[in-house]
Amino acid sequence: MPRWEPDARLRLVAAAIELFTERGYEETTVAEVAARAGLTKSTFFRYFPDKKDVLAAGQEAITRLLVMGIASAAQDASPLEAVAAGVVRTAEAMTEVTKELGPRINALIASNPELQARAQLKHAALVRSVAEALAARSVSEPVAKLAAELGMLAFADAHAAWITAGNREGFAELARIAIDRLRETMSQIT
Repeated sequence: MPRWEPDARLRLVAAAIELFTERGYEETTVAEVAARAGLTKSTFFRYFPDKKDVLAAGQEAITRLLVMGIASAAQDASPLEAVAAGVVRTAEAMTEVTKELGPRINALIASNPELQARAQLKHAALVRSVAEALAARSVSEPVAKLAAELGMLAFADAHAAWITAGNREGFAELARIAIDRLRETMSQIT
């Protein structure tokens, strides 16, 4: 495959997942990932700082969509409603490719402590970005942090349901359901 073909980033992600699954994360080199994708090692490093980051390839886009969704929520929206708007907006943007890769990425992360640690850092950064987007709407820090954590919990629940084998519902619909379940649960503890 020529190096100039489009979708180099996606090709690198797919190649990395294939190789990590076949050989193991530790045993796979960046050069092997690049070669499997039909690219060079230097091209890999144009897209990713290291091989751990290839499994979090969509993190920046997810963060951007969440923040944009929160910013575009109605001015009178509660903090949780604003986060829900961000979660649904993000879910609507997810593709079938994301759905197909999700279970494999989750399995790889679960099998490697280094990847688990990286995933926790990425999650914390995502929660922080959501809380900052809420703070920009004049939400107090403790409320922003709690709403961000709760929103990301709903996002994770919806994502897990979406990538489950046999699921036919869309991610956005599952996100709405997860948010509604969260609201119902919260009403029972207050």
